Amino acid sequence: MNYSPTKMKELLEKYGFNFKKNFGQNFIIDENVITNIIRKADVDKNTLVLEIGPGAGSLTYKLSEYAKDVVCYEIDKKLQPILEETLTSCANVEVIYQDFLKSNVMDILKKYDYNKLYVVANLPYYITTPIIVKLIEDHIPVEKIVVMVQKEVGNRFKATPGSKEYGSLTVFLDYYFDIKKIIDVSKNVFLPKPNVDSIVVQFTKKEQPLKAKSEKHFFQLVRDSFKQKRKTLRNNLKQYNLNIIENVLKQYGHDLTVRAENISLEEFIRISNALTEENHDSD
Repeated sequence: MNYSPTKMKELLEKYGFNFKKNFGQNFIIDENVITNIIRKADVDKNTLVLEIGPGAGSLTYKLSEYAKDVVCYEIDKKLQPILEETLTSCANVEVIYQDFLKSNVMDILKKYDYNKLYVVANLPYYITTPIIVKLIEDHIPVEKIVVMVQKEVGNRFKATPGSKEYGSLTVFLDYYFDIKKIIDVSKNVFLPKPNVDSIVVQFTKKEQPLKAKSEKHFFQLVRDSFKQKRKTLRNNLKQYNLNIIENVLKQYGHDLTVRAENISLEEFIRISNALTEENHDSD
């Protein structure tokens, strides 16, 4: 595959393709950046890769050289002739023209033999969280997720307590994954060029030493805690047993005047577990 911007434009013009804003389409066209991502993600011949949104196939083509198999989900059927041309020599790639969020991924995976399952994708920011939620809720056995997202969004994913980017989404992701930045990506390596730079973020499935006794209650507690970000826990959690919450907070040097943005994942889990135990005791 030729990765030059000129050749990419020629390919898209050949098939009369127009970029669609509602799909957040920005195709990466720098082979060096793509190779760097794949190597840092540790994709090898034991890996089955799920790619969501292959676009014109520039990442897909290179993934096929490193991975055992690549399964792509593409929602835009107008890309089919382009992908058929781009991936004509890639015998280990299957493209499914479907909305990933509505698909039965486990049915597709049954056809494949693999040691490791990774997600590697260049994603529009608005769909990143729903995709991760689907992977979790559908119990898809993904070991690692490597996604390219807008820098601001990536910073929210890997934020730490006390930072302005830290929010309920950060806590949700931190519960399931160890999250780190792999590389920065300039906006100049995309077609069309977006307004902002991107980063590649890696999510590795976490063996959680501390689990919530009720994940449903835990996530509700986190959402409620961040309901009004500038307010204290005392104000946001009025409907909870504040005595129990304060007892846990004291163990971490906090009280009810603390804001949610300063509470760690461990504290949230311990508060949730203490509240869950109290509910069981009172039943």
